[in-house]
Amino acid sequence: MTETTVDREATVGLLQELVRIPSPYFEEHDCAEFVYEWLDDRGLDPEYHHVSEPDITEYEGDNVIARLEGSDPDAPTLLLNGHIDTVKLVEDWEEDACSGRIEDGKLYGQGACDMKGGVAAAMVAFEALAERDLAGDVLFTAVVDEEGPYGLGTDRLIRDGYTDDVDMAVVTEPGPILAQEDVDNPALLLGARGRFLYDITVKGRAAHGSQPYKGTNAVVDAGKVAAALDDLDVGSHPQLGDGSVCPLLLEGGSQTLSVPERARLMVDRHVVIGETEDDVREQAEAAVDALDIDSDVELGFREAPDPGITYGPYVTDEDHPLVGALQRAARTVTGTDPALGYFASVGDFNYLGDRADLPTVIVGPDGENIHGAGEFVYTDEVVEVAEMLVEAGEDLLA
Repeated sequence: MTETTVDREATVGLLQELVRIPSPYFEEHDCAEFVYEWLDDRGLDPEYHHVSEPDITEYEGDNVIARLEGSDPDAPTLLLNGHIDTVKLVEDWEEDACSGRIEDGKLYGQGACDMKGGVAAAMVAFEALAERDLAGDVLFTAVVDEEGPYGLGTDRLIRDGYTDDVDMAVVTEPGPILAQEDVDNPALLLGARGRFLYDITVKGRAAHGSQPYKGTNAVVDAGKVAAALDDLDVGSHPQLGDGSVCPLLLEGGSQTLSVPERARLMVDRHVVIGETEDDVREQAEAAVDALDIDSDVELGFREAPDPGITYGPYVTDEDHPLVGALQRAARTVTGTDPALGYFASVGDFNYLGDRADLPTVIVGPDGENIHGAGEFVYTDEVVEVAEMLVEAGEDLLA
């Protein structure tokens, strides 16, 4: 291991400040302003990048973007991406959900692990790389709405062309906690499954609740549809593992004495490479057609602001220079060969790895209780990730 070149105290202090700013998705303004001012104070020339989605969510927000320009326009460009939003603040915290309390090497707070620890590491690394003699560029993006329904921040980066000249990306999400298999940091996650969300309407026929045989119970039939989809055959991939199906919501009916005439069902479908949207739709339609039910079933996918907003699966080649640089950086910083793994769920990395077609690696500090009360991140790992990013960035771009 080498002696760290990033300031541990300053890195943890930055993380603590980030965690103390509440930033549930769609409410990231104060956190974005803090990131902007932190970069601006260091002469790193940030800019706001506006994100607007007026039709479904009526959301207006801002990513924060900064670029280090290298000396060689033909050298590669590295993207460092992280989201500044969190899930909605969980009510079960027994302390301030944004306390930033540190105890036994753990920093507590909503979003501490997912993923303000990773954002802090990327910010510190970006500042350090600004002092290095680089041939290639580094693009830093602190984005909004990753935890929300559509990943609007990174989606807008792609739509507005910010990734057009990027050659590779690192997303500093906490990888090990959501890996397909058990891995510990240092770890590099080289791909992720994709995801579709079935949105299904089941239409029956109302009748008096004392005479249910005169109607067609949409709730009962929706349950049969849920069970049929839960039993679908899923694809398999040598790196990404198996796909999965999980019914998430079934709602319909009322408390009156009426047979429910309508129900809504939402079903999560995680997919692997080789499973397309058409495949996923046709397979579900066949399963529904095979059922002996009287209700009409309208099968579609969750409404999105644009048909292009999809979470496709992807895998980054283990032989890519980005992977090699991060492996060398992990050995330098930690003295350990990093584990290689694959993410079980979806995030902005899917947009970058699939839609933007960028070699994308997830590497970030780990912790526990993400999305829940008691969330924390290991502060040592925040510092280590920052140092790895500096080492890998200089390796790739010097």
